[in-house]
Amino acid sequence: MSRRNTIIILVCVAAVAARCWKIDAPFIDRWSWRQSDVAAIARNYSENGFHFARPQIDWAGDQPGFVGTEFPILPFTAAIAYKFLGVQEWIGRLQTILAFALSLPFLFAIVQRAFDEAAATYALVFYSFAPLSIAAGRAFMPDMPALALALAGFYFFGRGLAGSHDGKTHDSAASDGVSYNLLIASMVTGLALLIKPPMATVAVPMAVVAWRKFGIGMFRRLSLWLVALIALFPSIIWYWHAHQIALQFYPHHFFGAGGIQIMSMSWYWHIVLQTCTSTLTPILFAIAVLGMFVSRNNPRAAPFRWWLVAMMVFIIVVGYGSRHQWYQLPLVPIAAAFGGVALKFAEKKWNLGIVIGLLIIFLAFSFFYSRQFFTPTAQALWRLGLELHDRTRSNALIIAADDGDPTALYYAHRKGWHFLEQNGIYDGNPADSAQVISNLEKLRGHGATHLVFYNGTTWWLNYYKEFTDYLARNASLESATADYRIYNLAP
Repeated sequence: MSRRNTIIILVCVAAVAARCWKIDAPFIDRWSWRQSDVAAIARNYSENGFHFARPQIDWAGDQPGFVGTEFPILPFTAAIAYKFLGVQEWIGRLQTILAFALSLPFLFAIVQRAFDEAAATYALVFYSFAPLSIAAGRAFMPDMPALALALAGFYFFGRGLAGSHDGKTHDSAASDGVSYNLLIASMVTGLALLIKPPMATVAVPMAVVAWRKFGIGMFRRLSLWLVALIALFPSIIWYWHAHQIALQFYPHHFFGAGGIQIMSMSWYWHIVLQTCTSTLTPILFAIAVLGMFVSRNNPRAAPFRWWLVAMMVFIIVVGYGSRHQWYQLPLVPIAAAFGGVALKFAEKKWNLGIVIGLLIIFLAFSFFYSRQFFTPTAQALWRLGLELHDRTRSNALIIAADDGDPTALYYAHRKGWHFLEQNGIYDGNPADSAQVISNLEKLRGHGATHLVFYNGTTWWLNYYKEFTDYLARNASLESATADYRIYNLAP
């Protein structure tokens, strides 16, 4: 085995190992609310019947809580495992880690095909240890599985157009039919879009590859139209269905709805700063910019440049949705590719010692910025949930002043509502006591049995005096700690 292959294997093993750290920890990190939603859907599949087309959340109170979501293959697969292994956090995380591991050879092959093995090796390091990649690569969320499928689709699409394997032409795109590589590309890309529609940006580098091969003639090729149709049609069907579910069932929620909004300059500046720090690290950002510069005349870099343009347009147009950092995940393989080019240039221009020094600095920055993704920011909600699980009946309905984070409801294994709520959706902090009381009375009418606060919302009890007086007359305090308060509502 060559030294480079040994390095590649060690990088892959270290990358997977980093994501396995605290694999069985509760979902209480910065993305607790998103992971708790996915975990609740998985548990509801397992307990309420495997009705794949009707994902079910916990915060719809006395209603079933069917919602419109991305194609829920991730929670559904976890639910199957729950039947054999019980409900375990590591099951959800392991799926994502395996998807990340699957993405590694495809990322390497894509960069190697565009540049060379040296650039691909450096790109693999950047892709493996960028902070956002570490966070998304171990979270019980669909983003990393979708990216892995998008990279696989990009790889098979390029291979199908290249039309060769082991020196034997067997997949030539010159004939107007769908080769098996193009068929695989369309299927895995289609699954990526089903799991996460923003991965549609990968269509841009694919189109660039097709343009480089066929020019304007790409629009006359039936095979490419078939690839697009196979990739898009399942998503059209599924998201039409998901929209109907959201219309039909309370809380009438469609995951990701409202994300298409152009925001202020300060909003986008925050995303830029976030990209330069906790998404990529400052050193990878700078190295990637250098890579873009040194590859400016290389036509093989064009797919990555245009993918970057597509991502920039996406972030601008889906400005409000891009507040979620995981929406920027495709920036990681793009930056990794250009970073690989830059380090190959540095190795050739200067020496290997400088390259090793830059990689060490990158890993140090990565460690520094990755720590925030492991910080238990929702610990109080988790403790509240465990206390509710022990203290309340299984059919209790909980009103949770939880800032819209369903972690407490998930770990309580109870149904309930966010508080405040408007038509089932979290509605922020109240304007005054009258609004709180009105909202509470409405939910009591739906059978609410308990009202709970965590340490992020207990300030309500000091700020809204009339509401506090109302609570003293209509509820009894069951439990109070520094982390939470639990009230039993009078019938």
